Amino acid sequence: MQETRLGCLNYSDASQPTQKRLDEFFSQPWVQHGEPEVLFIKRASRVGDRWTGHVALPGGKRDPEDADDKAAAIREALEEIGLDLTTNDTISVGNLPERVVTTSWGSEPLMVLCPFVFLTTRSDSPTLRLQPTEVASTHWIPLRALLSPLLRTVEYVDMSQRFGRQGGFLTRLAVRSLMGWMQFSAVRLLPSETHQCTTTPGFIPEDNTSKPSLIQRFKGWCLSGQAESSDTSRPLLLWGLTLGILADFLDMLPPHQTVQLWKYPTFTVPDLRLIVSIVTYNLRKRNALNVRSGARPSNIASDGEAAALPVPETNFDHDHNEVGIGGLGVGRYYGPTDQATDGTSYAVGIMLRGYYARLRMAIWVFLAWRVAIAQKLYPRGTVKRIVKAHSNRSVSKNADILIFLDYMLFMQELMREASIRSRKSGEKNISANTVRKVTEKTLRKFQG
Repeated sequence: MQETRLGCLNYSDASQPTQKRLDEFFSQPWVQHGEPEVLFIKRASRVGDRWTGHVALPGGKRDPEDADDKAAAIREALEEIGLDLTTNDTISVGNLPERVVTTSWGSEPLMVLCPFVFLTTRSDSPTLRLQPTEVASTHWIPLRALLSPLLRTVEYVDMSQRFGRQGGFLTRLAVRSLMGWMQFSAVRLLPSETHQCTTTPGFIPEDNTSKPSLIQRFKGWCLSGQAESSDTSRPLLLWGLTLGILADFLDMLPPHQTVQLWKYPTFTVPDLRLIVSIVTYNLRKRNALNVRSGARPSNIASDGEAAALPVPETNFDHDHNEVGIGGLGVGRYYGPTDQATDGTSYAVGIMLRGYYARLRMAIWVFLAWRVAIAQKLYPRGTVKRIVKAHSNRSVSKNADILIFLDYMLFMQELMREASIRSRKSGEKNISANTVRKVTEKTLRKFQG
């Protein structure tokens, strides 16, 4: 659920058609010079919640007694933050396109995401009553802040957490060392007004007299680096599913270039990042052309019968390589996410069409690359002779260190040669063709 507000009191006749109420409201001079804002929540920290502590929009799961998805959004807003969306000073504007959310790397659907837009016309902030177990705080964010390029940043996500139950600490440590962090586009939020829930657990820091054990501190040192979601000093970052919803919403505003402010998901490890860039280059270029040539929805208003943004029917006979706005965060979307029934395009769905399929391909190429480099640069017999000549310690342990050091030298030489070749050819960026040629040249140099 998404709500915007403006800065003056206005009670419209709820019996009038929605379009007429919107036209009358926005025709007023004080409204045209107002500052529209969006209401966000920060979820309370809960064990087992995949979105614990994240910035989100008010809302929740649909219950069997709910008449429809809109009724579920209205009920959840009242339960979570005490906001009544059925009053005369609130206009139900319409809905954004539905999305089927699944796990990032799997094919099991988690839920269908149904965003709705409500407009409150109050001059003051509505009185909110936060549910302590679900909401830690609420934040009003100006639209200008969401559109500002200066507030664009990134969020780093520890993908090794997904392997914690499968292989434990060692598996997580190996994945973190090999692949680093996954990097997602984000927006730093600057609230104009914040409301804290003082009864939320953790609002006041507790005195924890028990010290962590040596093993716990070692694990924390190896796997830390990302601020905990419950950390009150951490900046508010909008990313993932919620950023995807807002991207659909903000891209309707002229000049329809919001999606150009975010970057594709990637990794922090240099060679994996480079491989992802190469493997996805043609797809990103093609999708960008499709976005520039696509149609745009003209508005988000609706009348009493239908929304101005038709929601495509969910089709489960889909290509599992199709990706929508979930590629911006912890989920991904299947099905016809980028085309409405009236032919209008959703830019984010087009930009990420097929991207995660290429991302998975890039990871396999990266793993094969690491294995090939280790085998070519250090045959088993050579490694053993080098290690035995310099130390009496474990052969396998020293071999890993030597391979890592030589690998770093190889990548340094590779990037230096690629940069020189690009400058000589007048290229602004390092092209995929340049990387391929330089890789072959550098590999021959190291093998020789």
